Amino acid sequence: MGRKIASQVHQQISRQLRGHIKAQNQIPRWYQAVLDHPPLPLPPKAPPTRTAYDTKQPKTPQKLRPYDPKPLAIYYLEDEIRRQFFRDHPFEAFRPTTLTEGQTIAPAHPIQGKEWTRLRQRGRKPSPEDAIQFALNLHQYHDISLSYAYARAVAQFRALRSEHHIATVMAATEADTLGGIFQNSETAHAFEKEVKNLASWERLAELDEGAIAARKRWRAIAQGSQEPREWSKGQEYVRLWREGIKPRYMPALTEPVKPASEAMSPDYMGVNAPKQAF
Repeated sequence: MGRKIASQVHQQISRQLRGHIKAQNQIPRWYQAVLDHPPLPLPPKAPPTRTAYDTKQPKTPQKLRPYDPKPLAIYYLEDEIRRQFFRDHPFEAFRPTTLTEGQTIAPAHPIQGKEWTRLRQRGRKPSPEDAIQFALNLHQYHDISLSYAYARAVAQFRALRSEHHIATVMAATEADTLGGIFQNSETAHAFEKEVKNLASWERLAELDEGAIAARKRWRAIAQGSQEPREWSKGQEYVRLWREGIKPRYMPALTEPVKPASEAMSPDYMGVNAPKQAF
């Protein structure tokens, strides 16, 4: 017996009625409702996949590696020079520099290409970026190998930096000899701030002791006396007792009690006023 498809059951009932296999009184109750609202047809069956034996062989040889849709790496030659430069001069990365960008891009230096033959043409104090661009310029416009161009740029960079360092030291020595006064450096300024901060810690410690004493106001805290005193072994107490001097520990309890009339509250309503004779 073949498998019955759910979407074709009502069609099978219709065939049975036409062939007088089923009587009219044997029609199920859902038959008319299914005729009014038939089920959706089944989707078409996908064709079977063909094997490699049936498919046509490609005329061009296929690549061993599949296609990788990744963009190629962005490569600049100055990045390699910059990486090698800071590997040889690691302390140049610690020099302060500004990262502020303006509204417009600064114009290029007028000395470029074939005209740029010495690093000193960009100034007596070149930056690491100037040395990197000088090495790249020698390699591109003067037909010099990259290794020789880099060595030449680094040699001129070190010579200019040494010249600038010697000139700075000699100028500072000359000014100190002639009585020049220099302002504190950033390092000295940082030490001054550190000393002020450490001094504030002592003040905070004193405030903390006062706060602890305020929280312990109901506890017996022995306050140190200014004058050193010696223990008299009770002789001072006996002397005061013999002389009739009584100790006054709590003045509020040793004072005489006021009479009731004085202790009464003021009579604002005149209740206690004396009566007048009529």
